Amino acid sequence: MNAQKRHEIFARLQAENPHPTTELNWNTPFELLAAVLLSAQATDVGVNKATARLYPVANTPQAIIDLGIDGLKAHIKTIGLYNTKAENLMKTCHMLVNQHGGEVPDTRQALEALPGVGRKTANVILNTAFGQPTMAVDTHIFRVSNRTGIAKGKDVVEVEQKLLRHVPKGFLQDAHHWLILHGRYTCIARKPRCGSCIIEDLCDYKDKTELT
Repeated sequence: MNAQKRHEIFARLQAENPHPTTELNWNTPFELLAAVLLSAQATDVGVNKATARLYPVANTPQAIIDLGIDGLKAHIKTIGLYNTKAENLMKTCHMLVNQHGGEVPDTRQALEALPGVGRKTANVILNTAFGQPTMAVDTHIFRVSNRTGIAKGKDVVEVEQKLLRHVPKGFLQDAHHWLILHGRYTCIARKPRCGSCIIEDLCDYKDKTELT
């Protein structure tokens, strides 16, 4: 895929959705971090329902520490793997209070040192909370990038590196949201909805469907 075609793809995605963002509900960097930690193998809708119960009671690291592990689990027990997630979130809260003054750090190294925070989560926080042009490659972005030909790679790190290299700079800040939403609602895993896709004519996918 050439640069001109990539530019047109992102221009169309931008025209359709000028201000994309995460579907997780959040108001502060910590609320976003907690929501992303809770979102592994869970839907954004399910996480939002849990945080709607949790955040009015505790939405800072110290408040969650004060809530206690059992109190935290009680608020998020509707989410899959909630026991492990509660343990990681509580450990993260202690680290934020003890090492960062209760604030979420804005560097990859510091974020990835937090329990349960890997490269993808760090990229989400850096991009969405701090406005850095990172690329958080999840299953949706991996699929869309390979299918369309925007950035083909054998693993998420290779796809991330190629996207950072090939996405036109003017679109890089919002690119990961556009690609996630495209993969979630149009370029879905089993039967992509090529018939209603705004970039179908630019896409390199050979097995296009007529689904809308």
